[in-house]
Amino acid sequence: MSMKISASFLDIKEPKSEELKKLDKLDVDFIHLDVMDGIFVENKTYNCEEFCDIVKFTTKPKDIHLMVCDVKNNIDEFSKLNPKFITFHYEAVSEVASVINYIKEKGINVGMSIKPSTDISEIVEYLDYLDLVLVMSVEPGKGGQSFIEESTKKIEQLYDLRNKKHYHYLIEVDGGINDKTIKKCSKADICVVGSFITKQDYKEAIDKLRN
Repeated sequence: MSMKISASFLDIKEPKSEELKKLDKLDVDFIHLDVMDGIFVENKTYNCEEFCDIVKFTTKPKDIHLMVCDVKNNIDEFSKLNPKFITFHYEAVSEVASVINYIKEKGINVGMSIKPSTDISEIVEYLDYLDLVLVMSVEPGKGGQSFIEESTKKIEQLYDLRNKKHYHYLIEVDGGINDKTIKKCSKADICVVGSFITKQDYKEAIDKLRN
């Protein structure tokens, strides 16, 4: 399977819905929605209604990353977008299995994300139930950070565990991805890319990532 690109549009220029329509027509696999509440992370993004308005003309599958404390309410809200994935943070919930089941009951693929400080050993018991594991390669909640080199080891650990245990999850990586750092993520299935695409000509940036 070739590397898939999930395009994050937080830093896209205005008008966002018009610019996102252009991005949606290019060679990206998913549109990535970064949902932040200003509590779990310090930044705050749009509410579901505002996100719906921005993405309403897009056709690519939606990849939703919840960086929030009130996980279940946000799952209820964002499931209206019929996303391919809803990913919550392991660090944000106490009843991890309950949240996994909650997303599955809505017929949506479930992803779980871990911060740079969280070790893979903490989530091993849940891996068999996940459709996606998102490795944060920067601290969640801010764009434009540099890729944390240690993330490569986590990707490799997840890759080896999946092969050894015959798990089915996809490995996604998010943070500081550009045409150089994407090469360090060769064992990931999906790379989330934001400012590297949105701060230059979209097509040229995507071509660089693909090559």
